Amino acid sequence: MYPCELTANSNRNSSPTCSQTQNGYMDSVSLLDSEKVVKGFFQQQPVNGVDEHLIEFSEELRTIAKALRRVAEGKASAQAEAAEWQRKYELERARNLRKEHEELSSRGGHCDITSENPGRISDQKDMTSLANDQSERCCGKHGICSHEVLKDGEAESNPMVVHNKIAKKACFRLQWECNDEKNGQHKHDVVSFESGNITTAARSSKQIFLKWESHPQTVLILTKPNSTSVQAICAEMVRWLKDRKKINVYVEPRVRTELLSESSYFNFVQTWEDDEEVLLLHTKVDLVVTLGGDGTVLWAASMFKGPVPPLVPFSLGSLGFMTPFQSEQYKEYLDAVLKGPISITLRHRLQCHVVRCTAKDELKTEGPFLVLNEVTIDRGISSFLTNLECYCDDSFVTLVQGDGLILSTTSGSTAYSLAAGGSMVHPQVPGILFTPICPHSLSFRPLILPEYVTLRVQVPFKSRGHTWASFDGKDRKQLAPGDALVCNMAPWPVPTACQEDSTKDFLHSIHDGLHWNLRKNQSFDGPRDS
Repeated sequence: MYPCELTANSNRNSSPTCSQTQNGYMDSVSLLDSEKVVKGFFQQQPVNGVDEHLIEFSEELRTIAKALRRVAEGKASAQAEAAEWQRKYELERARNLRKEHEELSSRGGHCDITSENPGRISDQKDMTSLANDQSERCCGKHGICSHEVLKDGEAESNPMVVHNKIAKKACFRLQWECNDEKNGQHKHDVVSFESGNITTAARSSKQIFLKWESHPQTVLILTKPNSTSVQAICAEMVRWLKDRKKINVYVEPRVRTELLSESSYFNFVQTWEDDEEVLLLHTKVDLVVTLGGDGTVLWAASMFKGPVPPLVPFSLGSLGFMTPFQSEQYKEYLDAVLKGPISITLRHRLQCHVVRCTAKDELKTEGPFLVLNEVTIDRGISSFLTNLECYCDDSFVTLVQGDGLILSTTSGSTAYSLAAGGSMVHPQVPGILFTPICPHSLSFRPLILPEYVTLRVQVPFKSRGHTWASFDGKDRKQLAPGDALVCNMAPWPVPTACQEDSTKDFLHSIHDGLHWNLRKNQSFDGPRDS
């Protein structure tokens, strides 16, 4: 059950009500009262013969109390955002008033008002206060409306001649719906209200550059296993980084053993001993270098469950869409990366949780599982079609009947999703690919959904068999009837370095890796139009 459903149930079954402030957040006093009511309910003596419905209802009330606490914590940040909007509004209004005053001064309007009828100054003050009252009623305390920001270019020196002017645009206000902390976090940088039109001021797909504020000190090298050529290049690269660049080097325990078996010189190379040290790698490592193919990049991303250091992928595999650097010139490339600035691609990841049907609430999940390419739900060894109920932000999308479903990132659009008929998407485009696997319907086409949605894929209770979920080809989990997979965009992307820039590297990869749209040119010696 989702928090919105729990809130609706609490409104029907509990007497206290939660008032909302002007910004759409609950009042802190009512939040405290609601928590007191919930705590009082739990402190009551249990009644003999309490049925399962009452126990379920108490679990819902406990979840509501947690949700109310999160809302109270988010109120402070919301007020700060509202204050920032108010500050921008005041600056814009002051600039428009100053512009009108300069136009009036250039026309001699100010002298006419003071010399001919001084009493009109007090009338204009009254009209100004009336306009401010009307603006307060329209916009609210922190709103930004079009009639204040958007001007039609004429000075309103005399409000009595409105009938001779062209009618102004209708008032409007843009609002962002924020269901949780991650939504609406970039809204101040996206929309501009200048010149009476809504225009985008910045886009998330704009090319990004990384500039070091301090020199990198530590590099982590991850290699493709069971390759003698990769081992040789790794040893040479470690020696060069230590001798020439004076940089500390981390490697995997397996790689350190291989280096020490070659020479005791590599005793300075550092590694880790347990999984707890791996979780803290992002606090020690400044740069990650991968020697292999796309699989090595996926392995590097899976090691970081949170923030990921910048990653430099060298191509030493069979096919690489995410490895633009050639290992032969590693000294030249690494020297440029260590000096900076470098162009990077922020590759988004998906964050997945498995919710069992036996779980009492949505907080008891398995995961999170972070994927850079895709999460796949398939029928496994079963001979039956999969039946998957799909929801997008609690809205029913469709019932998948086929071999399975792929939820992919845009970086994974050239992997399994492409083989299943999905589109190739630029990795900087924020979105989630919804691609069916062999659907038993000719009209079932793939979708691309926005990055802020939450997808839920549930196995119906009437399903004939189990399904299986795999995350970037590993961590395979069985989904029984009633189990569900919840997936949304993770807040920690994987920043990969570009050889040229994000777009050129992407086009180069599909041309060289897939031979995209490669055919012989049409002959020009045929018939021509007369």
